[in-house]
Amino acid sequence: MGGQLPTVASRYSTLAGGCFVAVAATGVINAWLRLGSLNSLATTYGTLVVGKIAALILLGMVGWTHRQLTLRRIGADRRWFLRLAAMELVVMGATIGLAVALSRSPSPSPGQGPADRVSGLLGYPAPPPLTRGRYLTVFYPDLLWLVVSCGLAAVYVAGMLRLRRRGDSWLWLRTMAWIAGCAVLAFVTSGGPGVYGRLHFSTHMLQHMSLMIMVPFLWMLGAPATLALRALRVPGDGSFGPREALLRLLHSDVLRVLSHPLVAAGLLIVSLVAFYYTWLFPSAMITHPGHVLMTTHFLIVGYLFIWSLIGIDPGPARSPYPLRLIVLLITMAFHAFFGISLMASTTLLAPNWWHALGGADDAALIADQQAGGGIAWAAGDLPAFLLVVALLVSWFHSDQREARRLDRQADRDGDAELRRYNEKLAELSRRDRH
Repeated sequence: MGGQLPTVASRYSTLAGGCFVAVAATGVINAWLRLGSLNSLATTYGTLVVGKIAALILLGMVGWTHRQLTLRRIGADRRWFLRLAAMELVVMGATIGLAVALSRSPSPSPGQGPADRVSGLLGYPAPPPLTRGRYLTVFYPDLLWLVVSCGLAAVYVAGMLRLRRRGDSWLWLRTMAWIAGCAVLAFVTSGGPGVYGRLHFSTHMLQHMSLMIMVPFLWMLGAPATLALRALRVPGDGSFGPREALLRLLHSDVLRVLSHPLVAAGLLIVSLVAFYYTWLFPSAMITHPGHVLMTTHFLIVGYLFIWSLIGIDPGPARSPYPLRLIVLLITMAFHAFFGISLMASTTLLAPNWWHALGGADDAALIADQQAGGGIAWAAGDLPAFLLVVALLVSWFHSDQREARRLDRQADRDGDAELRRYNEKLAELSRRDRH
């Protein structure tokens, strides 16, 4: 690492500190969900939770103090780096040890009624019966995606404020679009779509459409990569920092392939078929990791698809607009076919999951599944229309920019290209006469 050791250690310290906070917070949240109430703190499990929280706070304070003293001295004496590494291992080992001890302790016993059984399957309290008002107002925080949503919004606003402090401008509409995308993500994971999305196939499909189209569409309008490239500092010591990593990613061969409209549309189509007609759908409903992976996958695939069509961030060379429009129309047709196939299907998807929740009437479950197919068909029309409009507007502005570029070039060289074209036509005409 040579002279870059202090820089690398400082960046690692920041990353390690963030990871420590994340692990501590998720551990405390998980323990609280298992406790259920303050009264449970009097149990053995509650005592261990309090002890773990106190130990984590102490470990965090020791680690922070050690880093503040050590990072100032690494450049002068590398032995301080060994002390830093040793201290990080001690903090990490102690944290893992506390977590293992807590995981081996039984949590307070839950009830055994139907509501408790459903809550155990869902991972949150069983919600009341679905109504239109409850769908819009119920809120059971999915802490992972709530933290992700708030974190992404905070990082974006911090980048925008850095530009403003520097005297640079940034469109407020882009900021509003990004924050709206984060708000929609929080709603569809913690609000009605998230709460009822594992209880009814129809509400799940609304959640799916929002994750795959609405959130990525709003995020794309925020131009996050452009903001990051402008806000991130260029390392003065020539080291490889976050801005350099982002530039390498944006111009990588992998992204060039994945961001091609045909590839992105193919991923979207294959994802729909592979997810709903294989074991992946039951796994996403039954297991929490499967549900998290489902959400992550649809966000990424949806963002790639929309970015390949109307992305405004820098990246690999864009495909021609006619190809993008054709790909969009084909994808719209397939999505409609997918919705119709669900509407016509009489085979229940993930039957074990619905039966475990207490759904014994297969006819009612299939009817709800068919309603979900209708939602997939109808709800895709508005996002598809917005994509078509955005693509046509982008195409129009691209033609205008190209026309202005040609006009400026003509002003610089006296319209040399037009003269060459006329001369070529005149030469062809003379040849025809002879």
